[in-house]
Amino acid sequence: MKILLSGIGGHMGREVLRLTKEGCRGIETAAGVDAFLEEDLGVPCAPTFARACAEEDCIVDFSHHSLTHDLLDFAVAHSLPVVLATTGQTAEEREAIETAARKIPVFFAANYSLGIALLIELAKKAAALLPEAEIEIIEKHHDRKLDAPSGTALAIADAIKSVKPEAFTVCGRSGQGKRTKEEIGIHAIRMGNIVGEHEVILGTGSQTLTLKHEAHSRALFAEGALAAAAFLSGKAPGLYSMTDMVSF
Repeated sequence: MKILLSGIGGHMGREVLRLTKEGCRGIETAAGVDAFLEEDLGVPCAPTFARACAEEDCIVDFSHHSLTHDLLDFAVAHSLPVVLATTGQTAEEREAIETAARKIPVFFAANYSLGIALLIELAKKAAALLPEAEIEIIEKHHDRKLDAPSGTALAIADAIKSVKPEAFTVCGRSGQGKRTKEEIGIHAIRMGNIVGEHEVILGTGSQTLTLKHEAHSRALFAEGALAAAAFLSGKAPGLYSMTDMVSF
């Protein structure tokens, strides 16, 4: 499979390029798009989609959400599947994504970690099988992260709530008051250079189950995006997510 890599000159774009040069999933970066690229990365690159070729099998995007319309117009015009690994889309841009997905396969996710996707599915399965369990989520990130709790921790909680509709989240805990069975506690830790850790603890009166994911490098998001590109091969038009790839 050959990909057109949008945002090839950015940090994540370079990670994707490195992985494909190493033969990850048999995928080759055939060309790139980047308006600000000033160096030769060893593959043909264009500053805009208007000047890009369309001989690849899929587009992988790690650029900026402001390019969403141009990217999708190009993909639809050339019937190319798209992996959108860029976040921050406006409501209008999200609508454009849904419209394009009626004509081409589009993979869209906020987090491209396969491990996190599996953690979410496992947490949901565990919560369904242990309906009486008390559930806590602990997330750890570097001291420069601005938001707390993390979007991933909230996504885990939302997945659990899909099988426990009575549940609600409590971010942090202080003061006096007994914990209720319906609570999903979320606790955020910020220190040092922690890339990202998420731990889900489910406890009943007789046993405790702990599910944990540790990110060691942001390359894991590039790996997930390439897995998504491979997943889209031969797929019908539609909007796909990490859940589609890891559901069991």
